[in-house]
Amino acid sequence: MISKAQIKLITSLHQKKYRTKTGLFLAEGPKLISDLWEAGVELTAIYTTEHVNYPEDLVHTITALELKKISALKQANTQLAVFKMPNPTSMPSAGVVLALDAVRDPGNLGTIIRLCDWFGVAQLVCSADTVDAYNPKVIQATMGSIARVKVHYTDLSNFLQTWSGTVWGADMQGSSVYQVQWPQDVVLVMGNEANGLSPEVRTQLSDTLSIPSHKQVTGAESLNVAMATSILLNELRRPTGK
Repeated sequence: MISKAQIKLITSLHQKKYRTKTGLFLAEGPKLISDLWEAGVELTAIYTTEHVNYPEDLVHTITALELKKISALKQANTQLAVFKMPNPTSMPSAGVVLALDAVRDPGNLGTIIRLCDWFGVAQLVCSADTVDAYNPKVIQATMGSIARVKVHYTDLSNFLQTWSGTVWGADMQGSSVYQVQWPQDVVLVMGNEANGLSPEVRTQLSDTLSIPSHKQVTGAESLNVAMATSILLNELRRPTGK
C-alpha cells in the first residue's frame, strides 16, 4: 500500500523544481537502482512489486497498478526508488573536462554522462540551460553512470574564462580531430543540438575541432551531439596521445 503523501512526493519529483527543492531524484528498474545503491548513492525509499534485498525500513511493497501511478516511464518497471542527490563538489580546475553548451535532449545528456564514465572523464560542466541531469529520462539513459560522473551547472562562459588550460569547441568548420595533439589540461565543449556553440562560448575558445566526413555523396549533414562526443573522447583516449 502506498499513501497519498508518498504518491504526491514521488510524482512531484517528475519536475525539476521539486527535485531541486527536495534534493531527491527517481530511478526505475532493478539494475539501475542496484548500480546506484552499490555506487554509494543514498537510498531513501524503494517501491517494488517483488522481493528485494534492501534495508527493510526503506522497502515499500506495492501493486503493479500503484507503481504505474507513480512511474515516470511509459511502461512501469518492477521497482522505483527515491535517491538523495550527492553533495555538490568544487568546480574542476585541471585535467580533462567535458562541457555542454545548452544540450537540451535528455537522451543525449544521459548518453554523454555514460560516455564520460566509459572514457574516464570524471567532470562534466553544463551551462545553466542544459537539461537537468536528474530528469528521470536522463537518469535512465545514464545506466548508473550518474553515480560516477560529477555534473556541475554554472555560467559556462564565466567558467571558461577562469580555465587556465586549453579550451576546444566541437565545430564542423574546425581543425580535424585526427591531426591534433590533446593537451593535458583541456575543456572540450559540445554545443546545442540545433544551433551548435553559442556566441558567448565561442569567444572563450582556443580553437575548434571537427570530425571530417568521408561521405561520397550528399547525405547526413551532421552528427548527433552524443555520437560526436563519443568519437572525440575516443580520439582523446588513444594511446598515441592524440
